[in-house]
Amino acid sequence: MAHIPQALRQKIAKAADNRCDYCLIDQKISGAQMHIIPQSNGGASDTTNLWLACAWCNSYKGAKTEALDPVTGKIAPLFNPITQRWPEHFFWDDGGLTIVGSTPVGRATVVALNLNNEFIIIYHSRPA
Repeated sequence: MAHIPQALRQKIAKAADNRCDYCLIDQKISGAQMHIIPQSNGGASDTTNLWLACAWCNSYKGAKTEALDPVTGKIAPLFNPITQRWPEHFFWDDGGLTIVGSTPVGRATVVALNLNNEFIIIYHSRPA
C-alpha cells in the first residue's frame, strides 16, 4: 500500500466513525486503512478509494472486489462502505452476534470477508 499521510488517515478514520465498516469492530481493537479497489487494479490512495477496515476483514478481502452470492449463485460486487450503507445490505441475527447479508452484495461480502469469524463473534459477544 502506498504511503498515506497522517492527516488523510485521520480523515478516513473519522469518516468511518473509527470502526471497521464491514464487521463494525472499533478501531481500538484492530484498525487499518485499505483500498476498496486494490492499487493493482488501478485503485487510488485517496478518499474516493480508502476506508477503515479491521485486520481480519482486510486480510480476508485482499484484492477481491466481488464474490459469489451463495443464494443466487451469481457473482456480486463486495460491499463498498464509501458508496453504500451497512443497513441496506446487512442485519444482525442471533441477538446481535451474527451478521447476515440481506442482498446479493451483503451475502457475497459476509462469505468473502468471513464476517462471522470467531474473532468478530467474540468481539460482539462481550459485555458493552
